[in-house]
Amino acid sequence: MPKLYSVIIASGSYIPTQKITNDHFLQHTFFEADGKPLTKDNVEIIRKFSEITGIQERRYVADNLVASDIGALAAKEALVSGKVDGESLDYIIVAHNFGDVKSDNRKSDLVPSLASRIKMQLGIINPNTVSYDLPFGCAGWLQGVIQADFFIKSGMAKRILVIGAETLSRICDPHDRDSMIYSDGAGAVILEATLSEKPVGILAHKTVTNAGDNTFVLKMQPSYNPDYPRDELFLKMKGRTLYEHALKEVPSVIIDSLNQAGVHLNEVNKLFIHQANNKMDEAILKRVFKECGYSEIPEGIMPMTISWLGNSSVATVPTLYDLVSKGKIENQSLVPGSIVIFAAVGAGVNINSVVYRIPDAE
Repeated sequence: MPKLYSVIIASGSYIPTQKITNDHFLQHTFFEADGKPLTKDNVEIIRKFSEITGIQERRYVADNLVASDIGALAAKEALVSGKVDGESLDYIIVAHNFGDVKSDNRKSDLVPSLASRIKMQLGIINPNTVSYDLPFGCAGWLQGVIQADFFIKSGMAKRILVIGAETLSRICDPHDRDSMIYSDGAGAVILEATLSEKPVGILAHKTVTNAGDNTFVLKMQPSYNPDYPRDELFLKMKGRTLYEHALKEVPSVIIDSLNQAGVHLNEVNKLFIHQANNKMDEAILKRVFKECGYSEIPEGIMPMTISWLGNSSVATVPTLYDLVSKGKIENQSLVPGSIVIFAAVGAGVNINSVVYRIPDAE
């Protein structure tokens, strides 16, 4: 008997036009958390940063754009590529963490919701297209996908647009070396209710919130520069602590989702993981394979965009999926029947994983 599944029928992304190379930061003055200037010169700081994160460049939005604008652009691409009428959407879920932050007034603007702003920009007038925001750290877009799956499998929705959009360039401290990690971007997918005899689409998912000692591993604080105005807050991260926590906890969440789906790791074709930093993502991948008893990792199983797109928070995973699914990343593609894992970790500390099977060709 056919069962109801949530299947991605379209995707879109917006990659900002401003390409910012590592050389952009050569003239910055960086400080430690205690307010003391870094003693190493910027050439050495940037070299070490690139070795750890893998980032060579990142993208920033133009001054006239905010998160809701680029979220709408990614959504439009998804609607067009999937030939979907926006009026047919039951929900629009928008994951972000800082709202719309303007280039000339860097305060979070959250009212009305970004989802309502995007719905307006898309020209959707259907009042039954319910639109809301989801702040959930960098794992927000994937949590939106998980919520969409609940709506669809409960019979409450047939089509849902899930967007991740962020402009981290506008909330990072220019005097903190971690500012080199952050970037801007937006990605979107449309999920549709699908009846199938064979398991397809979202097979299983797992989410955890490890609020405790590491709750504030990511938080908002004043600039590390003691002379900078203290009333302006920036995103701050305890990178080493987050790395250790993610390496310990993310693999178990991924493995739990695989077990729920009844899928073995050797059946997995791709892992789309949040582009946090290259070293951390590679360590997580190795730990997953080790804990599942495998000594060799298939080449190309984990596509990466962080080297040229940086870390755009909620936008990294949907952008990565969109680029791979459309053949825009060299030597990466998705074929019918492939099994994909989506995984993310972010502020909270929130971690989630989704096991997904690409539908067979019709």
